[in-house]
Amino acid sequence: MSILENAAHDNGTDASGEVDSSALSRRRFLGGAAAAAVASSVIGLEPVAHAAVSSGVEDFSAEAASGGQGHQRRNGSWQARKDAADFWVKIKPSAHANNGDEARYATRIGNFSKGLHHNAFGEVDPADYEGLLKACTTGSPDDFDAVNLAGTNKLVSPQGGLAFDLQGGDAMALTAPAAPAIASAEMASEMVEHYWMKVLFDVNFLDYHNHPDAIAAAAELTAFGADYKGPRNGGKVTTQTLFRDVLPGAKVGPYISQFMWKDTPFGTEFVERRQRTLLPDTDHLVDYDNWLAVQNGSFPESSANDFDPVRRYIRTGRDLAQWVHIDVLFQAYFNALLIMAANGFPPNPGNPYIGNKTQIGFTTFGPPHFATLLCEVSTRALKTTWHKKWQVNRRLRPEAYGGLVHNQITADRYPGILNEKLLNSEAVAQVHDKYGTYLLPQAFPEGSPVHPSYTAGHATVAGACVTILKALFDENYEIPNPVVPTADGLHLEPYHGPALTVRGELNKLASNVATGRNIAGVHWRSDALESMRLGEKVAISILRDQRACYNEKFDGFTFTKFDGTTITV
Repeated sequence: MSILENAAHDNGTDASGEVDSSALSRRRFLGGAAAAAVASSVIGLEPVAHAAVSSGVEDFSAEAASGGQGHQRRNGSWQARKDAADFWVKIKPSAHANNGDEARYATRIGNFSKGLHHNAFGEVDPADYEGLLKACTTGSPDDFDAVNLAGTNKLVSPQGGLAFDLQGGDAMALTAPAAPAIASAEMASEMVEHYWMKVLFDVNFLDYHNHPDAIAAAAELTAFGADYKGPRNGGKVTTQTLFRDVLPGAKVGPYISQFMWKDTPFGTEFVERRQRTLLPDTDHLVDYDNWLAVQNGSFPESSANDFDPVRRYIRTGRDLAQWVHIDVLFQAYFNALLIMAANGFPPNPGNPYIGNKTQIGFTTFGPPHFATLLCEVSTRALKTTWHKKWQVNRRLRPEAYGGLVHNQITADRYPGILNEKLLNSEAVAQVHDKYGTYLLPQAFPEGSPVHPSYTAGHATVAGACVTILKALFDENYEIPNPVVPTADGLHLEPYHGPALTVRGELNKLASNVATGRNIAGVHWRSDALESMRLGEKVAISILRDQRACYNEKFDGFTFTKFDGTTITV
């Protein structure tokens, strides 16, 4: 499949037959006059281009001395932009489907409502939710300003997915499948996984192979059969596959990617990867009154006493959760870039300057290009995923689902909705024995952010950035001198095991960040996997647009996608 065919497939046919749940179309949001202007600009930009010169937007009068090359360059630039715009406008608009929970339950128990008013069971006030739904449907800034909040915790960027970009697929052009419904066995399996993540929160990943709770978790998740979408060995979830992803290479070697452990050269500076982490048993939102207050937009707890006084390398789920709590958006992948660049990792074999006798890459196909392209995709990935969050899915967070579990077990509030395997899970029982409630413990005192769960920002950016890195570096290169941390997390020592490749460790890096948010309690397995795939689409769309802009003889970026297939962009 060519890149043009692949882009058309990703943006059109993969959504065929789905019902469009987003009432907000691009034309409707723009309004008639603005939409007409955009439409006419796509059909023919020649008058606009010539008008720009005559109106003094740019003066090309000096080009006569160079044989008229100014006009030629200007027209070439315009043609490249027009070709990119024409490509995207010819693709059939994608349908965006949600899981139907919003229409299924009048109480909106399957949807995100944090920050609005809730009753004693954590169920949202109907009028508040209708106000939020109206704003998400109309896209009106005034409607967002009118949303009725219960506390001081504000909604996070609900208009972010409505912004336009001038490169790559539009935020509404790329799709993700509907999330599992709250009554589905798949979502029950994801919640059971969440409770086991909390039971194992302070266990070293390197000790999973013989830890009794890890063994029990693998067995309980295996019992869900095909409803649990995590990876397996020999048809079973094992301690080696536990909490991992199905991405190529993600099951090989240690749970944590080498790019999360190796120290990072940063110009003339050096970043040691030991981090400020959290002490064991510093969990939050396990008291019901506090949990309810947080749903209503309050901040009643503090994390002041949570921190370990000693910095350590990542060893446990709690360590990883803290890393993804306050990371800079593209930090993990920028670290990986710096590690690979400083240690001479070879570029992608398609780099046009490999073997060139007179030139090296710099502005294009060189270090500055690599660094800026990696960061460039992040904001576009966020806009794409924010559209899925607010304008399509409005999926509830795991902390809210924990309230459903608690109120079902203690008050029989939702008979026939929640899966019995979840309600009778050993992990749920262990959490109750420790805390006295069935709420899902949270790593952070504020719990989840005040924006919907699906799709996930961290995971979408992870998918986009890792895709860029695979397009820039030789993904088959084996990581030299791999390491693991000592049991106390204070030092690194040599790793002995199967070879670790750039492709596998980059996929694992994306999984670590995406799943780290799950381990913290703020996202779901399906959030992570489908958002990484969405981010991959974002990166491919940007690589496609940029390829047409290079002057070099270039046959395209070739790399392995998350589904194991090879693509050339």
